[in-house]
Amino acid sequence: MPATRHADSRLRLHLTTFSIVARCQRTGQLGGAVSTADVGAGRLVLWAKAGVGAVATQSWPNLYLAIDAIRLMESGTSAPKALDTVLEADPDKTLRQLGIVDHAGMAAAWSGSDCTDSYGDVVGNGFAAQGNMLVSSRTVEALAATFKATEGLVLAERLLRCLEAAQSAGGDKRGRQCSALLVVDREEFPLWDLRADEHPNPVAELRRIYEIARHQLLPFVEGLPTRTNSRGSLSEGFIEMNLRPPPERPGGGGAGPWLEPDAKRLNKGEDKR
Repeated sequence: MPATRHADSRLRLHLTTFSIVARCQRTGQLGGAVSTADVGAGRLVLWAKAGVGAVATQSWPNLYLAIDAIRLMESGTSAPKALDTVLEADPDKTLRQLGIVDHAGMAAAWSGSDCTDSYGDVVGNGFAAQGNMLVSSRTVEALAATFKATEGLVLAERLLRCLEAAQSAGGDKRGRQCSALLVVDREEFPLWDLRADEHPNPVAELRRIYEIARHQLLPFVEGLPTRTNSRGSLSEGFIEMNLRPPPERPGGGGAGPWLEPDAKRLNKGEDKR
């Protein structure tokens, strides 16, 4: 009978990942993007709070490092100091990899010596890029270079282009499985929170979802009720668009109404979609 693999053994599960967290200098938006060969890992890696900061936690991740770093930044601690503080209290910091950015654009990163090769990080003005178990260092370099080269674009688009460039540069050496995008703006809820949790080409799938959401979801989120506007501000154009079947909306996607023949085929086991 095989021995059980406990988390305190040498055989720890590393969340091998490439990610970037960043702040938009023009808008103050904060967020991050990630891709990895682990199912559904995006929500575990990326953390952000509007007006506070963003964190990516990976390798053998302790999620409380991200949670505590966000709390520290909310209390006024800078990103570099918040990172130093959470790592100082962590007896297993050599296993961790984190990137962090605060509301002022100060950024920092940590790659512990027990991360899996190839690993590394690049910190610049308003961003931290990091990765481990990569094909090569070119993946992290592509994240950083792309973010620097896309200053005129909105943050969500910049982050997605960073993932695309990093994947083209090699990405995770085990392969591909999931990707995610998270951006916060002025409200306590995200402006963007998109994931391709399980897909053979997750960065391309995230791009497909983003292009649909740019037309169909973003206007909805931007028009939601806020603490100062309980009715929200959805436009008549959006309401008219949203009453159409998904394939007829800008960006397409989805499917039309569920019809009785569909139900009959499903009951007979004939629906292969």
